[in-house]
Amino acid sequence: MTRPVRTRFAPSPTGFLHLGGARTALFSWAYARRFAGAFVLRVEDTDIERSTPEAVEAILEAMDWLDLGYDEGPFYQTRHMERYRAVIGEMLADGRAYHCYASPAELDAMREEQRAQGVKPRYDGRWRPEPGKTLPAIPAGVPPVVRFRNPIDGAVSWNDLCKGVITIANAELDDLIIARADGTPTYNFCVCVDDWDMRISHVIRGDDHVNNTPRQINILSALGAELPVYAHVPMILGPDGEKLSKRHGAVNVMQYRDDGYLPEALVNYLARLGWSHGDDEIFSREQLVSWFDAEHISRSPAQWDPKKLNWINNHYIKQRSDADLAELIAPRIAALGGELDDIPLAAVVGLFKDRAETLVQLAQNAMLFYRAFAPDHALIATHVTPAIKPVLAEFAARGDKIEWQRAEIAALIKELLAAHGLKMPQLAAPLRVLVSGSAQTPSVDAVLELFGKARVIERVRTGIA
Repeated sequence: MTRPVRTRFAPSPTGFLHLGGARTALFSWAYARRFAGAFVLRVEDTDIERSTPEAVEAILEAMDWLDLGYDEGPFYQTRHMERYRAVIGEMLADGRAYHCYASPAELDAMREEQRAQGVKPRYDGRWRPEPGKTLPAIPAGVPPVVRFRNPIDGAVSWNDLCKGVITIANAELDDLIIARADGTPTYNFCVCVDDWDMRISHVIRGDDHVNNTPRQINILSALGAELPVYAHVPMILGPDGEKLSKRHGAVNVMQYRDDGYLPEALVNYLARLGWSHGDDEIFSREQLVSWFDAEHISRSPAQWDPKKLNWINNHYIKQRSDADLAELIAPRIAALGGELDDIPLAAVVGLFKDRAETLVQLAQNAMLFYRAFAPDHALIATHVTPAIKPVLAEFAARGDKIEWQRAEIAALIKELLAAHGLKMPQLAAPLRVLVSGSAQTPSVDAVLELFGKARVIERVRTGIA
């Protein structure tokens, strides 16, 4: 192809941006970036009853969070109605389209008769003008729809970048309604005019659109438009092999933000979900752009794997700086009821981030330092035995005189263990319980260092009093 690459993402704002839509947007974005082309955002809002401003905002917010910057748009189909009507007028004038006055009741009866005959239900062309054909009398007071005059003979064929050559006989296609009785242009027609006007070179979309493609190719051909290259991406299945649904995680993309996933992790995972570059599982946005091509999009449905997403998210959490992560989880800690104080949050993040799969987990773990301290008397009774209290008292006395750094704390604990013939858990567990209220924490010397000398000594002495 010699013309410039121009891809588009064209969501309908009847709901949030879901995972399948996000992957389509990502593939379209990556293809445009790979070939130094343009990525266009088009909002297909002709379904007036179901489209909402809130859904538009949700889509734009998700695109921004995923950092899928578009070069042109957003364009809104509802603002192009005059253009669509003008093209329909031209098609009516030269016979590429025609008025159909068949009522809904007539069409229902026609389909019932076809079903009874074992024939595929389709419009029978009763209002289609043909040489020598006498059309029915135009009924009074019946507003007509406009139908596209689809070719009768031959076939529509295209080389799909994902599925290979697909051929559909024109005899399988009836004359599509391109304008309703109220004059509103229909989806398939608006898409064609927009792709033509926007000079779209590649249409990357879900394979649920395959049935629309032969109709759109015929309309584009009738308009004299250069046809785009099509790539129909297989669907995403749930872990159980069924169609991805809410119970699998097919929710608003922004829910993943709220659930503590990083955008770079979701982008990495979505890219790998149905496309591959060898065995690479982790790759940067820059690598994705330099590698992406349609030839390596799988022809089989991809399967959603929450465990792999969590693994990838953990990787990106570990790659983020402690300061960045601290900024991200501070509001989450506040929402959990924690109160940030003199304990540096970035240092706390550094203690926990290697084991956190999500920012939610990271914030929950960090609460060890920021929740209201309430001694757990049951844990104290279990771990702070009469035999260990003298050792804890010695820890407090000697700890009060050392420089409060992790290495110094670790050395003191080691000396006490050796002097009293103890194993690490025998001293570490009571220290954890008295200082943090939990028997399970990261390395005890690191935890004690972050809590600070005054707080640790005071809690130990209070706990053994």
